[in-house]
Amino acid sequence: MNTSGYEGLLHKTATVYTNDPVKQVETLSFSGYVKVPIHVSSRLVYLQGNTAHTVSKSIRISAELDKPLKIQPLDFDLNNKLTYRIDELEAGKLYEVCFTSLPNAGNYYQGILRLKTNYPEKPEIDIWIRGRFFN
Repeated sequence: MNTSGYEGLLHKTATVYTNDPVKQVETLSFSGYVKVPIHVSSRLVYLQGNTAHTVSKSIRISAELDKPLKIQPLDFDLNNKLTYRIDELEAGKLYEVCFTSLPNAGNYYQGILRLKTNYPEKPEIDIWIRGRFFN
């Protein structure tokens, strides 16, 4: 089972077709807990509102391993549309990333904030951002 992109409790089923005349179809069920080295509260930030006003949204990033986590910006492609700041809420354990739209920055945009971590298990975190604004 490929658990990439999943975390927490996971249930999967598979239907197997056989050449057995008595039991031609069998359903297999799998369940397990997927532990991740870094928990991100949301990998997509959606900002929506009036173009004349600012809108803010935040996500949290927490270390799930017993070693300090460090994050730093690696790439950001929406400098002319919004700002962001990274606050360390608990040293080496919990961060908050706050995004704020810029007034009159456009009606629709999408981009990415890529963060670098010190965890070899998860060297980068991608946070996708979408904005939709109306006049």
